[in-house]
Amino acid sequence: MSSSVVKTIADDVQGWVVEDHTKIEELCANIGAVFRGKSAVVEHMVAALIARGHVLVEDVPGTGKTTLARALAVSLDGTFRRIQFTSDLLPSDVLGVSIYRESKGDFEFRKGPIFASIVLADEVNRTPPRTQSSLLQAMSESQVTVDSTTYDLPDPFMVIATQNPKEFHGAYPLPESQLDRFLLRLDVGYPELDVEREIVQEYGYSDPVESMTSAAGMDDVRRWQSRVPHVRVDPTLVDYIMAIVIATRNNTHLEMGVSTRGAIALHKAAQAMSYVQGRAYVTPDDVASLVIPVCSHRVWTRSHYDAGSARRDEAAAILNEIVESVPVPR
Repeated sequence: MSSSVVKTIADDVQGWVVEDHTKIEELCANIGAVFRGKSAVVEHMVAALIARGHVLVEDVPGTGKTTLARALAVSLDGTFRRIQFTSDLLPSDVLGVSIYRESKGDFEFRKGPIFASIVLADEVNRTPPRTQSSLLQAMSESQVTVDSTTYDLPDPFMVIATQNPKEFHGAYPLPESQLDRFLLRLDVGYPELDVEREIVQEYGYSDPVESMTSAAGMDDVRRWQSRVPHVRVDPTLVDYIMAIVIATRNNTHLEMGVSTRGAIALHKAAQAMSYVQGRAYVTPDDVASLVIPVCSHRVWTRSHYDAGSARRDEAAAILNEIVESVPVPR
């Protein structure tokens, strides 16, 4: 590719960033008005959306996981469905079911709640593996197959799953194949004291999401999704990503490192985060800041089969050490 063509593409991307950044800021601000004090979490969620990724939000009850998902959906003015995952939920309750119509002598497919732009899989680890696996094709291919017929899902399509890492009884930990379908795993955490005080005062008897208005449309999202792959990633940064990935595979404290799909996910997430922050190029800080959200659920620690937050924290600590040890490109 000639230098003039490269420059033209770079100029185009910079123009797109300028054109879209105000709208993306409005979207983040709209969500942040309800989901307060967690601007970084909001930016990660929007970045996952425009990278065509899915998000696993993991934290203790009452930290706003469901509020975050609902606020994103309302801010986008898209279709939203919430699936409460329970021990008796069946795959057909997620995907849909074929109903026999006696008057016409054929079967009619009734679409399940998976057919929405934003799908909240609430407490996804409360349902057995058979039902959990019903999300696999949807998250990988944006389509589902029922009774040998394949149906396309809405475009855009995003799954936001929540789970509580502190409860072990009556829970079914997600298998690695399922975890690998999530672009990011986010920890919400508690807000700062002054922010939490405001939330306690204002939201005791009202649902803040009900009063929200949309800040962007699905056409906006599709436009962002088509443009973000053109964000520049310098070859030295690709080498940086690969050095981190290889380091996870060679680390003696990890049973299994990041896969090729994980490396691709880190590359995509860095491009999307750069776009959200108003840049047409990726920086080393973009990559480093995303290693834990992208990779912590893709590595096996020595205590891999110990459930709960201890395993998650151990993986994060190891990944932090790896990031600090890998030379940062200039």
